[in-house]
Amino acid sequence: MANTGGDERTCEVAGDDPSCATIVLRGEDHTMGNAVRYMLARRPGVEFAGYSIPHPSEDRLNIRVQTAVGGESAAEAFGGSVKDLAGVADVIAKSFLGALEEFSTSMKE
Repeated sequence: MANTGGDERTCEVAGDDPSCATIVLRGEDHTMGNAVRYMLARRPGVEFAGYSIPHPSEDRLNIRVQTAVGGESAAEAFGGSVKDLAGVADVIAKSFLGALEEFSTSMKE
């Protein structure tokens, strides 16, 4: 089992198969787990994406990824999905801030 990452976020890859990985995140909950799982499931070449929180008192989110053999690795799919999720969050933030500005302006009139 390989460990790539720091104490807070680790990527555990079982065996020699780069198409399967369990990414362990600490300090995250179901909100992040479900969002990342959704982005992974939409990604071409991802055969399985799921997450679990082993126990409510445990500060651990497990994200399991399996990709098609010969395609991008599970770690690459995870990284790409996180970048995609960040892009979605940026769009939502811009839209929200625009609507907030519009509302604030209308309240001053």
